[in-house]
Amino acid sequence: MLTHLLFAAAIILTASPADETIRSYGGGAGTWQVVEMNGTPFTGTATLSFPKAGQIAGQAPCNRYVAEMIVPYPWFEVGPIAATRMACPELDQEAVFFKALEAATLSEVQGGLLILSDDAGDVLVFKPAE
Repeated sequence: MLTHLLFAAAIILTASPADETIRSYGGGAGTWQVVEMNGTPFTGTATLSFPKAGQIAGQAPCNRYVAEMIVPYPWFEVGPIAATRMACPELDQEAVFFKALEAATLSEVQGGLLILSDDAGDVLVFKPAE
């Protein structure tokens, strides 16, 4: 009986892999707000969170969004972003934010900031949302 229980526990542990994304390395602590994009203060409002393993979500300047993220830390890669379709004056700013989020390839949590960057050196800087 004990052998069967140990075998079942081993199967469960190997069947559910650990979350190796930034969510488990300091990024999953709450909601992050964009404060800077490519060295320039971000004047709109956009957030990012990691609600569950393999997923990001947030509020862009106009719309709520979700996407998959399955690469291990420190890499950052999101699948297609699914967003609501509300119109607002900040749609251009939202498009720039989504483009930067989709281009990001590296992630880092440092000094209370979440930093996403891409191969070209473009950077998104987030701070914990208030």
